[in-house]
Amino acid sequence: MSRRPRAADTEAEEAPPEADRLEGFAHPRDTLELFGQPAAEAELAAALTSGRMHHAWLLTGLEGIGKATLVYRFARAALASTAERALIPEGTLSVPPDTIVAKQVRVLSHPGLMLIRRPWQRETKRLASVITVDEVRRLKSFLQFSASEGAYRIVIIDRAEEMNTAAANAVLKSLEEPPQRTVFLLVSSEPGRLLPTIHSRCRRLELKPLGGADLLKALAAPMAAGGHDMPKPDAAKLVAALAEGSVRRALTLIAGGAVEQHAKLVGLLSNLPKLDFESVHRLAESAGAHGADQEFQSFFTLLQGLMARALRAQATGRALIVEEAALQPRLFPQNTGSARLATWAELWETSLQEKSEVLALNLDRKAFIVDMFHKIEAVSRAGV
Repeated sequence: MSRRPRAADTEAEEAPPEADRLEGFAHPRDTLELFGQPAAEAELAAALTSGRMHHAWLLTGLEGIGKATLVYRFARAALASTAERALIPEGTLSVPPDTIVAKQVRVLSHPGLMLIRRPWQRETKRLASVITVDEVRRLKSFLQFSASEGAYRIVIIDRAEEMNTAAANAVLKSLEEPPQRTVFLLVSSEPGRLLPTIHSRCRRLELKPLGGADLLKALAAPMAAGGHDMPKPDAAKLVAALAEGSVRRALTLIAGGAVEQHAKLVGLLSNLPKLDFESVHRLAESAGAHGADQEFQSFFTLLQGLMARALRAQATGRALIVEEAALQPRLFPQNTGSARLATWAELWETSLQEKSEVLALNLDRKAFIVDMFHKIEAVSRAGV
């Protein structure tokens, strides 16, 4: 993937990493357009203009489909002055980018906006693994200040499922006794990890995966803002199919060289039930090398996605994408029963857990990749 140099690169390198930003691409709060989610935007816009705004919203759906972009659109609209709000087209949350409120939200300087997410730890120079209670405690001082008459205060909790127990309980207390004209926006791709009591105090708004055309439109802005060229049409079509409606997943795949990686992965698995481990080690050397974060994330996204699509195809009869169709009989021979489906599903879950441990504990990524292929071969051989 070619990349155009930007004058802002040096400045960006000096800023600490953000837990809710994909490295090398624009943050959702920098994305002014929202694609493929008109119903969700209309629901929030109607609630805002009606004056009957629920105090807490839980935005759910696949990671990377516009949830964060939508909450920042809402924040700009809710925090806009009377004059700025008059510029918003009816039924939308589209605040012009040259307004004061848009500029303030973009740099997180608006006094009525608070963002809670995993913090950057300057001592260890790493992002915290969870949202801590200390982050949530900042709410106390934020909520003590009275908003100006008629104004809102907006609290965004991004990846709310990453709150530890103490943090979740602290947020729950604020949800139980919400201050006037304060709106909590919880963003979560895994809402099942949240406390049931948090669910019960939020109005749920579920966003849908993007269609192919909307996905490609949504890719253009963060790609351009990050100084990247869009892939050529055939490659873009494959990436869109592999991303399954997620812009973030598509960006991860593009950054990691997904088209070439996918061809290698399909080629390797085509040899099942016996794998060529010389080729496996070459792939692991590349995707698991020190500093190859984007390649590793892309590889794992491809592997998880392929396994999930194969499982879904076997269970529902839904066809795999063309480039993967020949793998189905390799993964699931004709005599496949429910036990084999369960074994593959268990391996999918195990790979997800082990990948999280590899990243959290900084374990050997190459060894993890090779081990994954050994497990895939073992499951495949068990069905022969």
